[in-house]
Amino acid sequence: MPTTAVNEAKAVASPRHQQLIVTVFGLYGREHGGALPVAGLVRLLGDLGVEGAGVRSAVSRLKKRGVLESVKIGSAAAYRLGPGLEEVFSEGDERIFSPRRARPDDPWLLAAFSVPESERAVRHQIRAAFTRLGFGAVSPGLWIAPAALEKEARRQLARAGAAEYVEFFRAEYADDGEGPGMRGRVAEWWDLDALEATYVDFVEGQRGVHERWEGRTPSSAQDEAVAFADYVSLLTHWRRLPYLDPGLPAEYLPETWHGLVAGELFADLNAKLAGPARRHAERALAGS
Repeated sequence: MPTTAVNEAKAVASPRHQQLIVTVFGLYGREHGGALPVAGLVRLLGDLGVEGAGVRSAVSRLKKRGVLESVKIGSAAAYRLGPGLEEVFSEGDERIFSPRRARPDDPWLLAAFSVPESERAVRHQIRAAFTRLGFGAVSPGLWIAPAALEKEARRQLARAGAAEYVEFFRAEYADDGEGPGMRGRVAEWWDLDALEATYVDFVEGQRGVHERWEGRTPSSAQDEAVAFADYVSLLTHWRRLPYLDPGLPAEYLPETWHGLVAGELFADLNAKLAGPARRHAERALAGS
């Protein structure tokens, strides 16, 4: 891959090596039985500007966390996603690649929980799960999100062993016209300023990638190598955003909400770069 392309991809932002590896496994590992050869992974990360020592260090940390484990593909050394993570990645695909935005007349999901003082760790797990899914906090024991997140929330809580402590309700907001209305409540229950800043950072960070491919598509092996670096960077920065924003109705958000712009930008670049990036990755893996 041309050095200039590596530098441009790195200049967008500096995701940690571990994040890049997780993105690569999420994109290409599952098509190879969940495992990637060490040589192929090193080659792909090299295309992203990560040196071999950096790959080994990041992989070591991921192995300690149970994200990766060492296996063999024939006689070749390889790494595979840890137990159960392929299912987690598959469940995340819809949220990442096809995020849904609720409508004002859609029901809300209320999650109420009460945990004994002797089980503080469980309380922390529940709050952490709701935060990761993008729920808003109405009060310490009452959280809210668009109702479409119910199945996902139940799966997360089941994995954490905390499902028995949580009760779910579907509800609609009974506005009597005297309070701040749902738009005002949304601004209380979610940190919209922080979300907006994150979306702005994403849009600004991908501006160079958008300009590079505007009006053209990758047409050569060299182009596809650049597309691979751009695409992995794009997805690494994007994949957490649909979890921070649970798909709140646009009518309850500020008129200049960059989440809509960011979603359109990601969809456009995903459609343009995913195929070329995959072709480059498959060549690199085949050569290993």
